Amino acid sequence: MISVVISEKGGPAHTEDFDGDEINIGRVQGNDIVLAKGNVSKNHSRIINKGGKLVVVDMRSTNGTFVNGQRISAPQVLRPNDKIMIGDYVLSASIIEDEDLDDEEVYDEEYDDEEYDDEEYDDEEYDDEEYDDEPEEEVERSPRRAPLANRPEASRDMRGGKGGDAGKPKRQIMQARDSGKKVDPALVKYNKLQKDIHDRLIDYLDLRRLDIDKLGDEELWDKTEKAICDIIDQMEVDGEIEDDVDRDQLVTDVLNEALGLGPLEAFLADDDISEIMVNHATQIYVEKKGKLSLSPKTFSSNQAVLGVIERIVAPIGRRIDESSPLVDARLKDGSRVNAIIPPLALKGPSITIRKFKKEKLKIQDLIKFKTVTPQMAEFMEMCVLSRRNIIIAGGTGSGKTTTLNIVSNFIPEDERIVTVEDAAELQLAQDHWVQLESRPPNLEGKGQITIRDLVKNCLRMRPDRIVVGECRSGETLDMLQAMNTGHDGSLTTLHANTPRDAVARMETMVMMAGMDLPLKAIREQIASAVHMMFQQTRFGDGSRRLTYISELTGMEVDVVTMQEIFMFKQEGFDENNKVRGRFVATGFVPKFYDELQRRGVPVNMSIFREE
Repeated sequence: MISVVISEKGGPAHTEDFDGDEINIGRVQGNDIVLAKGNVSKNHSRIINKGGKLVVVDMRSTNGTFVNGQRISAPQVLRPNDKIMIGDYVLSASIIEDEDLDDEEVYDEEYDDEEYDDEEYDDEEYDDEEYDDEPEEEVERSPRRAPLANRPEASRDMRGGKGGDAGKPKRQIMQARDSGKKVDPALVKYNKLQKDIHDRLIDYLDLRRLDIDKLGDEELWDKTEKAICDIIDQMEVDGEIEDDVDRDQLVTDVLNEALGLGPLEAFLADDDISEIMVNHATQIYVEKKGKLSLSPKTFSSNQAVLGVIERIVAPIGRRIDESSPLVDARLKDGSRVNAIIPPLALKGPSITIRKFKKEKLKIQDLIKFKTVTPQMAEFMEMCVLSRRNIIIAGGTGSGKTTTLNIVSNFIPEDERIVTVEDAAELQLAQDHWVQLESRPPNLEGKGQITIRDLVKNCLRMRPDRIVVGECRSGETLDMLQAMNTGHDGSLTTLHANTPRDAVARMETMVMMAGMDLPLKAIREQIASAVHMMFQQTRFGDGSRRLTYISELTGMEVDVVTMQEIFMFKQEGFDENNKVRGRFVATGFVPKFYDELQRRGVPVNMSIFREE
């Protein structure tokens, strides 16, 4: 219950008690407290009980709301004996609870009467025409809500919610102690400051009753940035921010955490960074030019990491919560995202982002990076043009998807391409391209569309080429059947360390389709469907090489046979600990080159000369 003592200047005082947590004050009927004077706006101000603390908010009145003689421009926490001045009236408010409750328990000392900015209010920005020129009618109360938290691109948990105390600095310190690492006091202090400003920002925007849903992105960012600056201004006046804190950086960090992707924004803007790994709020690793390093940037809390994950997955219709605690997604630029949250991630929400370069890479870039030689590049192009079925194999982070993107661009413009992916990331240059993406189940566990469903469906879409982002399971059988039934020139990737391992993995994944096929039949399917194997490898120094280009030549007894055409021979390391080696042609000429020669197609046989 809120008790308000009201007196007019020079007149007697009277007390009014209210059961609710909000009191509207204004000149017209419909307000909880009616102050019938011309210097009071129709909807002048509001007093709110927020968690046992009273906050006064000016509702854009013409003449302003004053606390202890100072005009307020932002929501302000009230202390005992604070005087609120509205026109010719003076009010004081208090919370009525148990009689033995000490006022010190209700009003925390950390909230003083200058917590919010008391700078001069901009009367031009908030014109009283909005209130005073409207018909005399009852003021309709709007429901209370957290504006940022209700936006699709913002976190549902910005106020706390499911994450509990997961984001508190204390827990971050405990994590660091558990790992045996020394806590950086400056980092903990900065995180606490950033979180404090973020919490005040939520209250600021909530109490202002901004209709966030009607604001455009640019206006939302501008208003939020102004609110952050107001909060920081007042904190500087109150001595809550030390002189060595970079104000501009602090504003940027809080703004990015509130509306953007927090510290990830800077990493995404850095073209040299290829991978971002958030282990938990205070530990972010980045891969830059092939080398992993711990970043000095952090999130203010694990709750902020949850907010970023929500902003990534919500626009593409994905969800992440305790019932579905892991998700694959993508950013607008096509970068691939994997996120996993507690209870599966024990230290806090984890994010892994595989970035893609803004400019589309071409085969010349692979030659420049020494991933392939010009001769290998020429052969790869001929494989695509002659409609060979190609498997690109490699370990995690070896560059399979990049190579698939580049190789796919050799497909002629007049052919219809259908791509199937778990999280869309392929970037083809052709116009005649249909892009399909799988869908996870909804909250009821229904509506899931798998890669296998899409591969089956795309056979009915009259494709000239089928490109599957990655084969992981039973869809491998459907892909092999497509390759064997007239859809030559199809491409896909899979995880394997050598070409021989890739064949073994395909056998295993076909068995995962649930078909009771004998092993020999599966191997015959692979031998007849797959023509070429490109093996991608990432070395310890971060460099990537196409280490094998092999042709599958058929079956001998029960074994799939293959022949290397090009390979990379490692010859140790140089003085900078970089991998040293050379690409060699084995001298073997693939069968389809002989067929092309017989058909009169000009081919360059010199690329197969042994070196």
